[in-house]
Amino acid sequence: MSVLASRARALIDPDALRGNLGALAARSGTPLILPVKANAYGHGLNLIVSLAAAHPDVWGFAVATPREAQAAAALNTGRPVLLLTPPTPAEVPVLADLGVRLPVASLAEAAALPAHARAHLKVDTGMNRLGARPEEAVAVGLELARRGLLEGAYTHFASADEPDLGFAHEQLRRFRAVLDALPPRRSRCWRTPRTVAPSSAWAACRAWRSPGPDWPRTASPPHLRAHAPLTPVMTVQASVTHLHTVPAGETVSYGGLWRAPRDTPVATVGIGYADGYPRGATGRAEVIVAGQRRPVLGRICMDQLMIDVTGLTVQPGDPVTLWTQRELTVTDVAAWGGTVEYEVLTGVGERVERQVGETS
Repeated sequence: MSVLASRARALIDPDALRGNLGALAARSGTPLILPVKANAYGHGLNLIVSLAAAHPDVWGFAVATPREAQAAAALNTGRPVLLLTPPTPAEVPVLADLGVRLPVASLAEAAALPAHARAHLKVDTGMNRLGARPEEAVAVGLELARRGLLEGAYTHFASADEPDLGFAHEQLRRFRAVLDALPPRRSRCWRTPRTVAPSSAWAACRAWRSPGPDWPRTASPPHLRAHAPLTPVMTVQASVTHLHTVPAGETVSYGGLWRAPRDTPVATVGIGYADGYPRGATGRAEVIVAGQRRPVLGRICMDQLMIDVTGLTVQPGDPVTLWTQRELTVTDVAAWGGTVEYEVLTGVGERVERQVGETS
């Protein structure tokens, strides 16, 4: 074990992960595709895939780039990997050889698939980002089915994570119309009788008590969590690296934004915006140290931040919690930084060591 320890750690709670997967599967009654793009939303692709692959409700994993697909496939979990964005023509045979499920949105893309490929029809129902328009998607899906390459179909909902679900409902109608125009899903034209949609859309469908997709991709916006309550999986901690006292009247960090009203014990903590902690949270952020919430003082730096430890017994090396499951969450940090949880989580940098560990 190296004595050169990481200054910051992302602790991944396997029990919370398993509980979340089980709750979503129980609510949907179907297997799950777990998205592990963007380093598993900052949680660590290798770690999350290895943990989740053992869960009986996980069908497979979804990724955004060919290299992510290659990395997930290389773990040899026995679970399929679905690529969500178009590969280049040169990448298609390589990915097909790896068993990666390929997105298809045109007849030209369908024609370029090797005979051993497995394809998922991408339908653009209104996101206007990727996929075939519904009227085009039917022809593409029929061609894939004719060749015996069609395994699934999916779409992406533009507003299923908003309180107003009207457009998501319309997108679902358009998607189901495409499915209805394809061969029956239990026919031999489909490799597997399944469809895919993000679980925000799936949860929205359940909120309407409307028929939803068969295969949810797991995620859950705040206003829909009552339909599938989830527990945060990640706690981020960093170590105290230095202790000092700031004399009354002096300032802390760049720009002198915070001035000590009295002699103030201050701890420097080994994490900053280069590690994914948002610089925009300056002046609002809090952390947990020695069991207490304390303010971050002054400008958040690239590699460090400073906190008030008045009245606390703190030593170099002690842990400071940046966010955890309950009393101080990534939702709080995102709000302080003027952003969303996804941006904070996916921004957690490579200097933050991912570890299996119980969160609190």
